[in-house]
Amino acid sequence: MKALQKSAGVLGWTFILLIAMAMSVTSAQAESPLDFELEGLDGGTYQLSAYRGQWVVVNYWATWCAPCRKEIPDLSRLHDRRSDLVVLGLAFEDTEPADLLAFLEEYPATYPILLVDTFNPPEDLGAPRALPTTWLVDFEGHIVETWIGPVTGEMIEDRIAELDAESSGA
Repeated sequence: MKALQKSAGVLGWTFILLIAMAMSVTSAQAESPLDFELEGLDGGTYQLSAYRGQWVVVNYWATWCAPCRKEIPDLSRLHDRRSDLVVLGLAFEDTEPADLLAFLEEYPATYPILLVDTFNPPEDLGAPRALPTTWLVDFEGHIVETWIGPVTGEMIEDRIAELDAESSGA
C-alpha cells in the first residue's frame, strides 16, 4: 500500500511539473511574436507576420474531425464580417490537396486553408494536443487566447471585446 501511495505522489508531482513546463512555454510564446509560413491550398504562401495590425484566428482542423467541420461555417462568417480579423485554417492531416478541395465543396470555407506537414508542423505552434485547437493572435503577433476543442465566432468576439476593454482601461 505504501508503495502505491509513493507511486501516486510521484505521479502527482510529475503532473505538476508538466503543467509548470507547459505554462513556461506559453509564457515564452507570449514574449516573442508568433510567426510561421505555410503554403495555402490555393497555391499561395501565407506568413502570419503579414497580418500584423489585425486579429488573427489560427485554427488547427482536420476533415475527419466532426467539431472541426461544425466550426467552418461560423468561422467563415466571423472572417467575412470583420475587417480587423482574419481566420487561417491549418489543415492538420496527411492528405492530398485534391481531397481537401473535394471536402471543401461540401464544407466551404471563406478563409485561407493552409497545408500543414503533420510530421513538421510550424515550430511556433507545434502539433495540436487535440482537434480542433484555435489560437487568437493579437495585432503584434502574440497568442492571447487558446481554445482546445470547439470554438464559436461569438466566443472569439467576446474575448476580443474583453481584451479591447482591458487595453482601453475600461
